[in-house]
Amino acid sequence: MRESSAPRWALSLYSLAWRLLLPLALLRLWWRGRREPLYRAHLGERLGRYAAPERDAGAPLLWVHAVSLGETRAVAPLLDALRAQRPGLRILLTHMTASGRDAGRALLRADDLQVWLPYDLPGALRRFLQRFRPELGVLMETEVWPNLLAVCADAGVPLLLANARLSPRSAARWARWPRLATAAFGAIDSAAAQTEDDAARLRALGVREVTVAGNLKFDRHSDPKLHALGLRWRAAVAPRPVLVLASTREHQGIAEEALLLDALPAALRARVLIVLVPRHPPRFDAVARLARDRGLRVQRRSIGLPDAGTDVWLGDTLGEMSAYFAMADAAFVGGSLLPLGGQNLIEACAEGCPVVMGPSSFNFAQAAEQAAAAGALRRAADAAGVWSALQTWLDQPQQRVSAQQAALAFSAAHRGAAVQHAAWIGARLDAPGGGLGQQPQ
Repeated sequence: MRESSAPRWALSLYSLAWRLLLPLALLRLWWRGRREPLYRAHLGERLGRYAAPERDAGAPLLWVHAVSLGETRAVAPLLDALRAQRPGLRILLTHMTASGRDAGRALLRADDLQVWLPYDLPGALRRFLQRFRPELGVLMETEVWPNLLAVCADAGVPLLLANARLSPRSAARWARWPRLATAAFGAIDSAAAQTEDDAARLRALGVREVTVAGNLKFDRHSDPKLHALGLRWRAAVAPRPVLVLASTREHQGIAEEALLLDALPAALRARVLIVLVPRHPPRFDAVARLARDRGLRVQRRSIGLPDAGTDVWLGDTLGEMSAYFAMADAAFVGGSLLPLGGQNLIEACAEGCPVVMGPSSFNFAQAAEQAAAAGALRRAADAAGVWSALQTWLDQPQQRVSAQQAALAFSAAHRGAAVQHAAWIGARLDAPGGGLGQQPQ
């Protein structure tokens, strides 16, 4: 168990800043709750005040924090692997976003708990730990918060960083505050990194025990029901080709959807159905207007299937991304035309859908390189290049089929991270004084 070595004055200043910003943070939650009502639910939990029942005395609890939708989806195969290893394991699942909490409900078992993790304030975090008393905490990917780590260290709750990734940009930001970074990352007991590069950056910032266990997102198997749904959608729009623009985003007032639709060649527009799936639900209405303003005929998934006159089918539902990819001939994965690091290309490959990405992919750097080397991904410098790459696959059926097969092979070749992570966590659960002990089989 590490001890927090954060300078108390630094943590005090950081906590003061949080307290000053807290009213704005709560107002932002209320504002977001206009379109996503779950943000207005259980507001007291954000401050460490819970109506959820306390854990039963003697019933061990593993706390897993999956901040948002991507982390929640990634944790699903890990929970399956842990439960296979330990059938009696109870989970406390925490989140910060509405999409993460909504998706997390499907991962719960009868005795599990699900709540918001409090904001990074010492008092709120202490109340959280006192309420649930977890023996061990598992933070997904990059959830490193100074007070969270310090309070857990003071309370004797070991913390693991699972499926850990740290981009060069994030590492450079942390390096600007070396004492705070060393204190924060040094308080992590152990990390399981996605890649060797991630591991090296974590060690440089102070994590003393790091292993490389792969990327859990490869272990999310195709959902047969969603795959079948996507094939039904495809049959309904046949014989038109289908191109998916997935997880598109906005940055500093620039929308990837605008860039792409403005660059769409007229001949391609007349030929294909575009399935447009924005990353964030609050943008659904704005993106629909954006497409209509460009003279495109828009139908929304929540209203019905596209017809022969539909140019753009707007994916305005959650939890169906795999179906959209199963429907597609090929896809663009968003967050990559703007400097946002790219979204999850692995989910598309698991459905046999080849991918085009823009120049920014630091969130999935190694996966993007490996997918490109396998023939499952093509790079584009700009929006026009995205359409050119997608059209090449449409015009060259043999190349498209080869890319689809390459996507499936690439996805299958990198599975196994869930088993490795479960073994890594299990070793800490069984460590003397540091975990849950062996669960009955």
